[in-house]
Order: sequence, then structure tokens, then C-alpha cells
Amino acid sequence: MPRYKLVIEYDGGPFCGWQRQADDPTVQGAIEAAVTRFSGEEVRLTCAGRTDAGVHAIHQVAHLDLAKDWRTDTVRDALNAHLRPRPVAILSAEIVPASFDARHSAIRRHYRYRILNRRSPAALTRAHVWHVPWPLDADRMHDAAQRLVGHHDFSAFRAAECQANSPIRTLEQLDVARAPMALHDEIVVATSARSFLHHQVRAMVGTLMLAGCGRLSADDVAEILASGDKRRCGPLAPAAGLTFVGVDYVPGK
Repeated sequence: MPRYKLVIEYDGGPFCGWQRQADDPTVQGAIEAAVTRFSGEEVRLTCAGRTDAGVHAIHQVAHLDLAKDWRTDTVRDALNAHLRPRPVAILSAEIVPASFDARHSAIRRHYRYRILNRRSPAALTRAHVWHVPWPLDADRMHDAAQRLVGHHDFSAFRAAECQANSPIRTLEQLDVARAPMALHDEIVVATSARSFLHHQVRAMVGTLMLAGCGRLSADDVAEILASGDKRRCGPLAPAAGLTFVGVDYVPGK
């Protein structure tokens, strides 16, 4: 029974997140239904990182097992045909060892958050950015962000419904910068870690926004982290600005 690794892109707007639900549209449900229509098999996908409702992905990774040894380009193209017109695309499919697990084999996950920082709202990208109309200082945001990098208890940035066994995480990267001049109205937050808590990225971005407009200092952000009190963190940034951009695996695995 071959195992297939899929690289997936999707617009999270029309979906109630990645994870299959009984009555609501999800990315997992859409792909699994496409697999059934293509192969006649009932399958369950495992993904690298389950995204919330409205969160997008340009390089999600999932695996599934099929009884038949299909050509990888056939798997990719057949799934894309059955996914239309939903905003989900299978970018690639490859056969991997049975030991590969899209979730448990991952050693690092990467997210990007986009803030549109101008007075006028978005016309073309409104479903993919957080519109913040007041001025933000990206350098102040970046300085504050560095207080969150490292091995910490992130209880202050954790959703109440988070099911993780521990709030301890090691944040490897949290960089904030203005986009290049052509897109200078955008502030981009890039972050990487082995794993994240539920709502952690969006909670951090909301807090950094307050630093950017001068309501919090870098020391304040460090104090919020140390407090473990989620009531002290900033607003939860909207899901639309968040995109899962990649996942790293041990080479050869």
C-alpha cells in the first residue's frame, strides 16, 4: 500500500479550517472526498499543521495511503480535477516511505502574517490581509518580537480551547519588516517553530500591533509573556492575514 505525500495550496476563506467536520466545509473533507471520487477509496489525510477557519496555505503537506500504486502525476491531476471549483490545489504528489508522517516527521513549521498598513482598505487582497489603518512602526514591532523568540511558556498567547499538553514552545524566528517598496503598505510577520499553540501566531501578531502603534513597549511584551495571562495580550489578529507557508523535514525522511 503506497504512501503519498501531497503538497497543497488553498484559500481558507470558504472553509471552516483544515480538520474534517460533520456538517461544515473543510479542506481535509474536500480533499478526502476528491480521493474517493478518483480512487473509490475512503481515506483519512494527515497534515503537517491543522489551520483554523479562514487561514490560508501555500505549502501545506499531507500524507495518505492508497491501495493501488498510482502514478504520482495521475494522483495530482485527478485530485485537482475533482476539487474544482473549490480554491484548493494539489501542487505535487510523491511516493514516500511508510515511515513518513506529515505531522510527526516535521521538524519545523513556517507561517507568514500580512498586515495592510494604510488608510485606504484593500480592494484586491482583503481576504488575505489584516487592514490596520493607523500608522505602525515595523521596527518597534520587530524589536518587541525578539522578546518572544526562544524557549518559553506561551500561556499568554494560547487559546482557551488549546488542546496541547504543554504551553512550552521554542520560537525560532519572529521577524517583522515592511515589504519592499512596491508593496510598502504591507508589514509582514514571518515566524518559525517546530510547533505552535492554538492561536499563538495570531495572538502574537495582535500584541505586536500594539507595540507598533506605541501602546506597548518591548519590555511590556516581555512582561506579558512572563505573566502567562492571556488577558494581557493584544487582540487576536484576524485569520485572513495568516498563511501556512512551509514545513521542514529531516532530509531523506
